[in-house]
Amino acid sequence: MSDDLAFAGLVEIGGRIAARELSPTELTRGLLERIAERDGALHGYETVMAKSAVAEAEAATREIAAGRRRGPLHGVPLAVKDLLWTHDAPTAAGMAIHRGFRAAEDATVVARLRAAGAVILGKLAMTEGAYAGYHPDMTVPVNPWDAEAWPGTSSSGSGVATAAGLCYGSIGSDTGGSIRFPSAANGLTGIKPTWGRVSRHGAFELGATLDTLGPMCRSAEDAAAMLGAIVGADPKDPTALRAPAPDCLAGIGGGVRGLRIGVAPAFVALGCDADAVAAVDGARDALSGLGAEIVEIAFPDASQVLRDWFTLCAVEAASFHADSYPSRRSDYGSILATFLDMAGGASAVDLHRIGVRRLEFRGRVEAAFDGIDLLLLPVQGLSGPTMAGVLEAAESERGIENLLRYSCPFNMTGQPTITLPAGATAAGRPVGVQLVGRPLDEALLCRAGHAFQTATDWHRRRPAPAS
Repeated sequence: MSDDLAFAGLVEIGGRIAARELSPTELTRGLLERIAERDGALHGYETVMAKSAVAEAEAATREIAAGRRRGPLHGVPLAVKDLLWTHDAPTAAGMAIHRGFRAAEDATVVARLRAAGAVILGKLAMTEGAYAGYHPDMTVPVNPWDAEAWPGTSSSGSGVATAAGLCYGSIGSDTGGSIRFPSAANGLTGIKPTWGRVSRHGAFELGATLDTLGPMCRSAEDAAAMLGAIVGADPKDPTALRAPAPDCLAGIGGGVRGLRIGVAPAFVALGCDADAVAAVDGARDALSGLGAEIVEIAFPDASQVLRDWFTLCAVEAASFHADSYPSRRSDYGSILATFLDMAGGASAVDLHRIGVRRLEFRGRVEAAFDGIDLLLLPVQGLSGPTMAGVLEAAESERGIENLLRYSCPFNMTGQPTITLPAGATAAGRPVGVQLVGRPLDEALLCRAGHAFQTATDWHRRRPAPAS
């Protein structure tokens, strides 16, 4: 398979399949060969589902030939993070104790992708239990832009495989930044939907009231197509929102003229390096040039909500792992185990206070959106960090805050965001920005992201092939 074909857009590929220019079967076989040739150095995949992928591709080929096309994903090879159940492949969630676990059914997200006709190439590698570190028995994915660079946490396999042209799009999860971080680190477009927009049925939990599932692609248009297939109410997940599912692809060409986009200079100045600031400034100028009105706002103090996120997430994770932790502590890696131990220090009174502060912060952020449609922010304060740099930052409270300051607050509020490639470091590592919307505003985020990508070409850059 040529690089040009491997790096083509998902929507473009779907259109070429519909026009009979490409066969899903040949396309899938080509990508499986590419995975076999290149993923040995990148480790994006935990499990390659070659047999079922070819069978799905052959079925798509027959259906499309018979005039029964299901939509833009029909016949397109995608991949999913290995915390989503698949009835025909194991789901480990980055954990040694779950290797070999096979669910009786697909996660709702997987079932909906398959119902849309997508071909599932495999399960993508991730951190242990979707937290910050990898189990020592698991292989760490390698950023295709730079082997020394951080691949982003948790959904790192999704970021690596998509950026390297080993699938046309992927599913990640985000509890504190794990769609946004690997999207930024690997030069991708990722959507963290509104909490509850996408069913969590069949997904291993990290923090139940914080977890979101969403697409990671090479463009806003592609992410909109994937998101449209997976949103909506689900009787298997009563927390899934019953709001009408948006067609994010339908109005994606509407542009940003007349939109009021907020910027928060004082918030950005708290802990961003020069590359992160430059990416935000460049995105602001591009959006202004497209007709958006830029409005300076004051963003609420997020320092307490960051500390609260750690306590709340640790307690929610400990609840999910109660059947195996601490009874099987020796089977856990040290980073996840230390995090779960944090839960023991939280009292019922502490959790009550966190809940109240969370509601108050949500209200302050809602007020900050008065008079703006979207908010432009960095994804993180550290641009293109190395793995060693992230570990060093994690050793200090300020370093952790600089990494998480712009991500965790929107898991606490439940708001949707879109991450967009918007710059590069001197070493050539990608730098991303995020647009934040009001709850349920995913269609507007996709529209603004697409407009930005019509005026810039950061999302079209490709990593050099591994030598």
